[in-house]
Amino acid sequence: MDREALFERLKEPFDLLVLGGGATGAGVLWEATLRGLKAALVEAGDFASGTSSRSTKLLHGGVRYLELAFKRLDRRQLKLVVDALHERKVVMDLAPHLAKPLTLVTPLFRPLEIPYYTLGLKLYDLLAGKRRLAPSRYLPPEEVARLFPDLPKTLGGVAYQDGQFADFRLNLALVLSALERGAVALNHAEATALLLEGGRVRGAVVRDGLSGKEVEVLAKAVVNATGPLADRVRRLLDPHLPPLLTASSGVHLVLDYPLEAGLLVPKTRDGRVLFLLPYRGMALLGTTDLPAEPASCPLPREEEVAYLLEEIRPYLGDVSGRVRAVWSGLRPLVGKGETKLLVRDHYIEERRGLYTLVGGKWTTFRLMALDLVERLAKDLGLALPPSKSHATPLLGAGPRPELPLPEETARRLWETYGTLAPEVLALGDKPLLPGLPYLEGEVVWAVWRELARKPLDVLARRMGLAFLDQAKAREALPKVVELMGGLLGWDERERALRLAEAEDGLPGLC
Repeated sequence: MDREALFERLKEPFDLLVLGGGATGAGVLWEATLRGLKAALVEAGDFASGTSSRSTKLLHGGVRYLELAFKRLDRRQLKLVVDALHERKVVMDLAPHLAKPLTLVTPLFRPLEIPYYTLGLKLYDLLAGKRRLAPSRYLPPEEVARLFPDLPKTLGGVAYQDGQFADFRLNLALVLSALERGAVALNHAEATALLLEGGRVRGAVVRDGLSGKEVEVLAKAVVNATGPLADRVRRLLDPHLPPLLTASSGVHLVLDYPLEAGLLVPKTRDGRVLFLLPYRGMALLGTTDLPAEPASCPLPREEEVAYLLEEIRPYLGDVSGRVRAVWSGLRPLVGKGETKLLVRDHYIEERRGLYTLVGGKWTTFRLMALDLVERLAKDLGLALPPSKSHATPLLGAGPRPELPLPEETARRLWETYGTLAPEVLALGDKPLLPGLPYLEGEVVWAVWRELARKPLDVLARRMGLAFLDQAKAREALPKVVELMGGLLGWDERERALRLAEAEDGLPGLC
């Protein structure tokens, strides 16, 4: 993929310019492109380099949100759960290689918990309607003990299903699918100023972070989809605007602790739920919910890591020696107040041609994009065809191909690239590191076909190794730099700079 050609195309006029290449921006780009709008997207970092690659990797309605809806008689909270349960299945159908059903178990320790969680999860099934997954069911104590041998003695458990997905790969699939249909998208390209005409926003000044070049991008409307940094973009228009958002940090740990099913701890000491989920042969533990300052590269705070380890201790014992990766993401919550109680709904603000889309959650990204594009069509007087995003498969969707590889490697290639896996394999089948199912050909593919331009673009948001095992990612960095240097023409000085930059950025995955 010719990145310079994409930059040159930014000189064309557009119907829509999207600022931000996470789930929100990528969803808007895809929806707008499918509806026939000429759309462009720019992202200051890499696609999904912020919040959108740092989620719990769940497509879910939200068991805790359902509980809050009834406890607080909150219709907005209930609607969000119902919408998300519907969208959960939509996403799984659009990208079956990236999203699949996941069984979770809520352990039961007290007699009254048996009817409470059994009935609650039956209601969760019911609210999903025709798009429900496998029905929830009671598990006897011996089955719970088999699945989670380190758990204290239980009275059994309730098993239910939600969806699990590769967040950074789904984000990328949205961008690449839009590119295939004629959109423009560029990572490492930041909007540094807004362009005004007659007092209204008519584009942005975009600076390429790799070449230093600048271009004025003209558009009928500009969408601010920059997540936790949305208030910064709003203040490019008016530095005195009050904030829309409250940022909340969510830290996750990856543990060397293989699982067959997920574990839902229904109540922590601060009233949250805790997830322990199977994750590429390991376990993903999360998450926290603490107020935070907006940042482009949030680092995990020691107290949040300690909190997760302490909260899981009664269930698994001390797992501090099993931590293989840690990351932090910021939730862009709309409103003020205690972050765990704020509804994860989205909000659209229009101000002089700048449309800010904030809030929401990964599972409902498509509905957020749909609302935004419908609002644009109304405001600009555009006659658009009906949306087809609910039924248009993303790039890579289709039957699993046969690959002449060990099953672990073949499955990982399929779950990363879908039907494109044979093309990736054709670029090189040599392991990137001995004993791991990652191939050198994936580096080539990431550079040539997925706009990766920095080592952590590859190791974090194309392959996912840096989210799984940060020590192994550090070990792979020199080989990745060597391969990328050959493909991109880096001299020795550039290679040394890129290696040092990646080593420094690995703790924050950016």
